[in-house]
Amino acid sequence: MLKQFFILCSGADTDILNDCSMGEQNKYAGIGATVFFTAVMATIAASYALFTVFDNLYASLFFGVIWGLLIFNLDRYIVSTIKKRDNILDEILQATPRLFLALIIAIVISKPLELKIFEKEINQVLLEQKNDLTLANQNQIAEQFNPKIATLESEISGLNAQVDLKEAEVNALYDTYISEAEGTAGTNLFGKGPVYKEKRDKHDAGLAELQQLKSDTKTKIEAIETQKATLQADYASNVETSQPIIDNFDGLMARITALGELPWLPSFFIFLLFLAIETSPIIAKLLAPKGEFDYKLEDQETAIKTWSMQKIAERKLLLKTDNTINNRVYNEIADEEEVMNYKRKHARTLMQNQADAFLKQQKGIL
Repeated sequence: MLKQFFILCSGADTDILNDCSMGEQNKYAGIGATVFFTAVMATIAASYALFTVFDNLYASLFFGVIWGLLIFNLDRYIVSTIKKRDNILDEILQATPRLFLALIIAIVISKPLELKIFEKEINQVLLEQKNDLTLANQNQIAEQFNPKIATLESEISGLNAQVDLKEAEVNALYDTYISEAEGTAGTNLFGKGPVYKEKRDKHDAGLAELQQLKSDTKTKIEAIETQKATLQADYASNVETSQPIIDNFDGLMARITALGELPWLPSFFIFLLFLAIETSPIIAKLLAPKGEFDYKLEDQETAIKTWSMQKIAERKLLLKTDNTINNRVYNEIADEEEVMNYKRKHARTLMQNQADAFLKQQKGIL
C-alpha cells in the first residue's frame, strides 16, 4: 500500500509499472518517496515562515499545507516529464529547465528552515539591532526636544546669575556699612554716624530688592521648570510610544536580513542539502539506464504516434485520390452534348429573367 502511494507520487504510469519487475517498481517508489518528503519539508518550512508573518498557528498551517501541495505537484510534474532518450545530450537539454526550477524550489524551501535552525543566533543579532535602533530612536527624538530644554535651562541660569549678581552687590554694601561702623573704611570714624546710616539704608534697600528679586526669580524658575518637565514628559512619551515598533522588529524580512549577518558557510551547506534532495529524482532518472518501464512506455507512445501518423497519411492520400478522380470525371463530361444543351437552356432562362427584372426596374423609375 505504501509502495503504491509512493509510485503514485512519482508520476509514473501505474498500469505500465504494475507489469514491470519489482526492481523497477522499487526504483519509482524511491523517487516518489523523495517527492513526497520534499513536499513535507516544504509544508514545515512554509508554515514556520508564515507563522512569523501572521503569528497565527491555524492560518500558518493552512497556507503551509497549500504551499506543500503546490511543491508536491511541481516536483511530481518535473519528475514525470523526464523521459529517457537514446542520446544523453537530449536528456540533459530536457532536464536543464527542470533543474533550474528545482534550484528555485530548493532555495524557497531551505530559507525558512535556516531561519528556524539558526533562530537563537538570529535572535541575538536582532537584539543587537534593536538596541542600536533604540539608541538611534532616542537620539532622534531628543534632537526635537533638547534645543528647547537647553533654552529653558539657559533662561534658568540667566535668572540665577542675576540673583547672584544682586546678592554680591548687597554683600558689598553690607561690608561697606560694617566697615564704616568699625572705622576701617570710609570716614575712618568709629561709630554709627550719618554716613553709616546712609550706607545702612542703601544696604537695606538693596537687601529688599534682593528678596523681591529672589521671589520673582523663584516664580519664573518654577514656571520654566514646569515647561521643562512637560518637554521631558513628552520626550519620554514619544520614546515609549515608538518603542513597541522597535520591539516588534522581528518579522520575516528582518530575520532574513539578520541571517545574512551570520557566517554564510553553515547556511550554504543547508541549502546544498535541500538542493540535493530536490534534484535527486531528476539526477537519478538521468543517471539510471533505460529500464523495463522506459521501454514499455516508449513502445506505447510510439505505437500511438505511429497510428496517428498513419491515419494522417491515409487522409492526405484519400484527399489526393478523390481530387484526381473528380478532375477526371469533370474533364470527361465537359464535352458531352447533353450537358451543353442543359446548361444552354438554363442560361437562356436566367438571361430572360434578368432582362425582365431590368425592364421592370426602369418602368418604376419613369
